[in-house]
Amino acid sequence: MARGGINKAVVQTARLAILARGENPSIDAVRIEMGNTGSKTTIHRYLKELDDSETRVTITEAPIDDELGELVARLAQRLKDKAQEPIDLALAQFEQQKAALLAQIEALEDAHGQLKQQLDIQAAALAEESAALHTASTSLQTEQTRNAGLSQACSDYELRINDKDEQIRSLEEKHLHARDALEHYRNAIKEQREQEQRRHEGQLQQVQAELRQAQQSAMVRQDEITQLHRDNERLLIEHRVTAKELAALQEQSRKDQAQQLKLSEQVGLIDSERTLLQERLRVAVLESQSRQEALTEHQRNNKSLELELIKAQASIEALRLAAAVATAPEATPKA
Repeated sequence: MARGGINKAVVQTARLAILARGENPSIDAVRIEMGNTGSKTTIHRYLKELDDSETRVTITEAPIDDELGELVARLAQRLKDKAQEPIDLALAQFEQQKAALLAQIEALEDAHGQLKQQLDIQAAALAEESAALHTASTSLQTEQTRNAGLSQACSDYELRINDKDEQIRSLEEKHLHARDALEHYRNAIKEQREQEQRRHEGQLQQVQAELRQAQQSAMVRQDEITQLHRDNERLLIEHRVTAKELAALQEQSRKDQAQQLKLSEQVGLIDSERTLLQERLRVAVLESQSRQEALTEHQRNNKSLELELIKAQASIEALRLAAAVATAPEATPKA
């Protein structure tokens, strides 16, 4: 059934217009004449019916019923139909293959775009992870520097405590020496016992006060050392946590790099498939050109057959005239 209002009358009008211009009313020419509408199969059927009608009219209107002329006309029409059918079939197959290839290329391009977008997202995430890793490394270096400073401060406090211990030992030795001197003074000069004893007790109280002050300073320094050890342990714990986080970030970075490599391989495969499809499309275009050339050759053969058909009809007409002349009674005069 014709589509878009195409019927036998419209096809006949287009065919007559093409014949009036002296051109060959092929299927494509008739379809173009009708505004590129209608199915080629329907146009071919209507053209065949019109050709059959003209052939029957030509045979009916002939003065004589010559079987040879009818046979030649049918043979020419069959040759024309046989030549047109593979051409129409080849054109339809080419259009289907072309549409399928274009759809595949469009799907591959969409997939390529999606993979590229995923790759960009992965690259941005990797850049963020790298920045975080750099920040963590900087913080780790800062903490290490601070830890080294605290360790040095601890060493300095230990040296100062050792100095205080030496001072305490020196004061104890002085205390012992003072007691020995007191005993010596007590045995040697009994009359100055009370005076020397008061002076010695004053010195002893002073030394004891200095000793208590040194002990208090030592306790303060010990508390500071304890606090420094606690800070050092806290920094070591933070260092271990930071090291674990750094290892986790490095592992995530390796995974992201592996994912990026996998995506790059998928993009390469898609590019290869697209190149293969483009090559197939190029081969299909070459085959279309070859089939177009074959179509042109068939058209030339059809024209040759039409010329031979015209010559055969002319020969038949000549034979008919000769037969008519031969069968006509001769007029003879009577004596």
